[in-house]
Amino acid sequence: MLMISEVFAADADRVAAIGSTLADELVGGDSCHLSGPLGAGKTTLVRGLLRTLGHEGPVPSPTFTLVETYELAQMRVAHFDLFRVETIEELETLGVRDYFADGNLCVFEWPERGRGLLPAPRVLIKFDYHGEGRLLTITRNSTGV
Repeated sequence: MLMISEVFAADADRVAAIGSTLADELVGGDSCHLSGPLGAGKTTLVRGLLRTLGHEGPVPSPTFTLVETYELAQMRVAHFDLFRVETIEELETLGVRDYFADGNLCVFEWPERGRGLLPAPRVLIKFDYHGEGRLLTITRNSTGV
């Protein structure tokens, strides 16, 4: 079943809180895609998600490392930033498929750069600037979008 909702986030704290709500619905083996312009809050949302899942350390943007992993009590989370990826072959070299196979929760920023290789998302969030805040369009699908 496909469910679409829109949520306005006036500031970074609200974006992180939206990420926090995802902790109850995403499980190991799921994929979450975050799409939107630079600086829209994608990594901030991931920080909220990881904090709620129990991660206490820093959550850097994986813009240069491409992936950051977090070993949590209930699952391993792989946070990808595909902004700098130009070809599917780069993702293959990174071993991205290995992350899918291990039952990790995979969160992808800039998922359109991995189109054709990435698994269908359980949750897709599109970020748009809306005045001083952000409008997040959230698409949920229990079988992948």
